[in-house]
Parts: sequence; structure tokens; C-alpha cells
Amino acid sequence: MYDLIGDIHGHATELTQLLQKLGYTQNKNGVYAHPTRKVIFAGDFIDRGNEVREVLQIAKGMTDAGTALAVMGNHEYNILCYHTKNEQGEYLRLHTDKNKKQQQATEDAFKDYREEWQMYLDWMMELPIWLDLGDLRIIHACWQPTFIEQIQSAIAGNRLTPSFLQASAVEGNWEYEAIEILLKGLEQALPDGEFFYDKDGHQRTAMRIQWWKAPEGLTRSEYGLGIPSSDVPIPLAWSTNFHYSPTDIPVFIGHYWLRAEQPSLQSPSVCCLDYSVAKAGQLVGYRWQEGTPISNDNFVWVKGIKQ
Repeated sequence: MYDLIGDIHGHATELTQLLQKLGYTQNKNGVYAHPTRKVIFAGDFIDRGNEVREVLQIAKGMTDAGTALAVMGNHEYNILCYHTKNEQGEYLRLHTDKNKKQQQATEDAFKDYREEWQMYLDWMMELPIWLDLGDLRIIHACWQPTFIEQIQSAIAGNRLTPSFLQASAVEGNWEYEAIEILLKGLEQALPDGEFFYDKDGHQRTAMRIQWWKAPEGLTRSEYGLGIPSSDVPIPLAWSTNFHYSPTDIPVFIGHYWLRAEQPSLQSPSVCCLDYSVAKAGQLVGYRWQEGTPISNDNFVWVKGIKQ
């Protein structure tokens, strides 16, 4: 049996509270464990909050001890690129002001622990991009079977290799597109000249789409995420976009910064666990019950604390 936990973003206090609420206690080695269950983390351990080091200590301790599994989030991927150079000696993720700001909380957490930081970078590199456990699936942003199969064929598994990391950082490569979709979500370009501003004030010319919905007949607000309210119907050409069937194997995701008083399923087969803990939302878990359909009754959460 598994307990799935969404994006933590440096909020160790809430993580500790949620683990305790789920019935996990620290064993003699200080590792959180449950007598009959395991945690599965949906990625995005780092950035934003000021307890990044403590979060990584808890999560790595649990995965090392076998009391948890975990997948990579886009923030782990981004920071690996931020600290990795290509053959020309350039960082795979540029050290722009925007990127520095996004990762500042993590860099600050380890400014006095450089050797320890390298250990966590190595751990993040080993995190799988997805987990397929037969009757449930876990990925950070989007379960897109075509790219999952293509990556699995290319690297004979579900973990990054150094060469794949290099290739995935080059826009135009299929590896780049695969990581963009699996770890950052599906996007749909807006018609020429149109844009909107996201939650961070960045101008966007493409919108994240709710890939768990059949697009035909939806408005932009019904189909997009994080866009201003709009009753404009989506173009007919978008109606053939990929969507995940409600009858498919349940998949658990994070990433999408949802806001609600109470978490709820996205579809009968898709469950998002990211409810904006880093914006004083909730840190959300889900108690998986093998052999039963996923249900709104199985959410467990704690309130985010403003840092």
C-alpha cells in the first residue's frame, strides 16, 4: 500500500506534519516509516521554501531505507541542468537572473554544505522520471505514453543518463520535447499575437492544457490551466490533442499549483497532488487503496505555513 505526496518545495515542517498524520513515525535511525505502507513522492522537493535541506534529508533518508519511492520533478531536473556544463563549457540551464531567483532558496540552504549538496545532486540524478507499478502510475506533470516509450527505448530504463541529460537541454531535440512534456506538462500555443500573464507575472504565448480532458467542445478556461477566465471556444484543430482516458490506469501527478479548500480528482484516472504549499496552500497526500477506484475520500492534507 502506498501514500502519495505532492510537491513539497522546501516545506519540511508541513512534510513532517503530513507524514505523522498518515501514521509514519521515526525509527531508531531517524527515518520516517510505517509498518505496512510506503510513501511515493511526486517530485519538486526543492526551491521556494527555506527548509530545502531538511526536506531532502527526510526524503533521501526514506528512499535510501526503502520506506519511500520518488520521481523527479521539473525543479530537480532544472537544478541538475543548472549545475551541469556541456562540451563548450556552458551550463545546460543558463545562469540568468530569473533562473538564479527560482533556485536561490536551494542554493542558500547548502552554501555551507557543499559536499553534502553534491550528494543530493547525485541522488536527484538517480530519481526515475516516472514509475509504472502496474495498477498505478506516477509522473510529475504528464503521462504521455509516446515519449515514455521513446525514452525507455533510448536509455533502457526510466532514469536520466549523462548523455540524455545533455541532449534533453538542447531545444529542437526530441529529448528536449519529451522532458518538457513529462516534467513540465503539455502546452498549446495560442493564436499569433495572443498572450496572457501567469501567476509569476511572466508573459505566456502558450497555455498549459488539462490533458486529462477530451478537448472537443471546451472553452479556453475549461481546457487551460492558469489562464484568465475565457468563454472562447478552443479551435477545432485542438480537438485532436492527446488526452488521458478516464478508463486508463490511475496516474498521480504534481506540478500544477492547484488551489482549493479541499483536493479533488481531475478525472476518474488522474489525481493531482500539488495544492500550492509554497503559497500557503496545502501539502497533499493520497492514501492509495489497492484494488479500489481512486476517490476524493482518500485525500489527506495539512495547511501550508507562510514562510
